[in-house]
Amino acid sequence: MTQQDQSGRTDLSDAEHLTFDSDGHRLSALFFRPDGEGPFPVVVLAGGWCYVKELAQPTYARALARAGIAALVFDYRSFGGSEGEPRQHIDPHEQLADYRNAIDYVEQRPEVDPDRLGVWGISYSGGHVLVLGAIDPRVRALCGIVPVTDGYQNMRLAHGTLGFRRFQAALLAARRLRARTGEVTYLPHQPSEEGGPATWPFPKSKQTFAALKEREAPAYRGEATAESSDLLLGYSVFPYLRRLLGKPTMLVVAEGDDHTHWDLALAAYDQIPGDTKLLLRISNADHLTLYADRDRQSVVADRVAAFFTEHLTA
Repeated sequence: MTQQDQSGRTDLSDAEHLTFDSDGHRLSALFFRPDGEGPFPVVVLAGGWCYVKELAQPTYARALARAGIAALVFDYRSFGGSEGEPRQHIDPHEQLADYRNAIDYVEQRPEVDPDRLGVWGISYSGGHVLVLGAIDPRVRALCGIVPVTDGYQNMRLAHGTLGFRRFQAALLAARRLRARTGEVTYLPHQPSEEGGPATWPFPKSKQTFAALKEREAPAYRGEATAESSDLLLGYSVFPYLRRLLGKPTMLVVAEGDDHTHWDLALAAYDQIPGDTKLLLRISNADHLTLYADRDRQSVVADRVAAFFTEHLTA
């Protein structure tokens, strides 16, 4: 369950607050240690588009800790409490490097068993963990929740035909401005009152993230560099999926997801070979349910903890 202080905000006093190095940047992180004697299995968690570590992830980390699995939750470079410029810049290759550097850090902790390590991601990072499982042999098991699997197809579906053309035009204009002047353009995470393109054009998302900022993630900012969206269009996990043969993999999809589109996630799941994969389909839910609905979130977190318990504690 989510812990709250007297103001109703999420309480993180049960976690160790720390920093570690990632390519010369100090990244801010939370470490959740289980009760009892180690060494413990460990799962590394990071968030999606514009997320900070306080957003949703502590619920999953606590479920893991209750199951006897340590958890490290961190802010990517340029986000939240971490160093990095320009702020709010999302480069998936750099985020994958941050994940791997987080693994470098956590596997050296004395209470952690480096041979029993997993990774967890949600939304954009739900795709990242599929890549990590394919390229990093230290990853023994992985879980991706409502994952982004193909950025180009995802954006075409999210924006529609005409909206996608306007979106591409805005990215091209920002690119030319940056080349000419060095100026960094920002796009809103969700639709803004000023109008214009947003990366994720869903009004409900704006309401949900505003509530999450108030409730649990005050460091959240609803914008990212336009270059971040340009990089998203070149993002795909599909070339990596066949490498996951024999790697325990859990995907969680919401049947009403119009953000990361469950059909793209199912297509990715079908391309993962072997019988060590698990698909959890959440009915009567959309992409935002697993952030906004704490009861549903806790149920899914317990299922995720059971998956990692099976594959990291045996």
